[in-house]
Amino acid sequence: IDGPEIPLLDGSAKIWAEAIANAGLAVTSQTTPIIPITQEIIVRQGDAFVMAIPADETRFSYAIDFEMAAIGQQWYSWTPQQEDFTTAIAPARTFVLEKQVHHLQEAGLIKGGTLDNALVCGDDRWLNPPLRFSNEPVRHKILDLVGDLSLLGVIPQAHYLAYKAGHHLHTQLVQRIQAAALAAL
Repeated sequence: IDGPEIPLLDGSAKIWAEAIANAGLAVTSQTTPIIPITQEIIVRQGDAFVMAIPADETRFSYAIDFEMAAIGQQWYSWTPQQEDFTTAIAPARTFVLEKQVHHLQEAGLIKGGTLDNALVCGDDRWLNPPLRFSNEPVRHKILDLVGDLSLLGVIPQAHYLAYKAGHHLHTQLVQRIQAAALAAL
């Protein structure tokens, strides 16, 4: 990709996942070291947190809590070995609160954002329904976490738990996982 932002497409990873599946995977001679999670790693900010704990299988458990009735409190736990990424997580679109749109645009963000590629939540309803899942926002948060953890090259086997987190906390977790791996060398 040559540019400042990855194309938003439909606001999910569905089109990307389908394109990768259609192109197929290729074996390379490069190996990415797998970082073991041997102890709890946690990042907190206020009541928000994201953590990785040792586990026998990879699992992502996420909770969100919004004042907007259309979102409210949502919880989802996803295990890649039990549910396919392309059907359970990849289709979940990004979302934004209507009251944040103007501020984000003034900050030079969401330049490609439209009602076709982002769910917009007003005080009491979605401005552009229908949702693909009744809990699409929390599934998208898992998608964000998977994407941020992909910066490691290989996502370490762990149970990832998050509450009211976001990219800022996710990337701090990635940095702490990397630091723990370097300290173990």
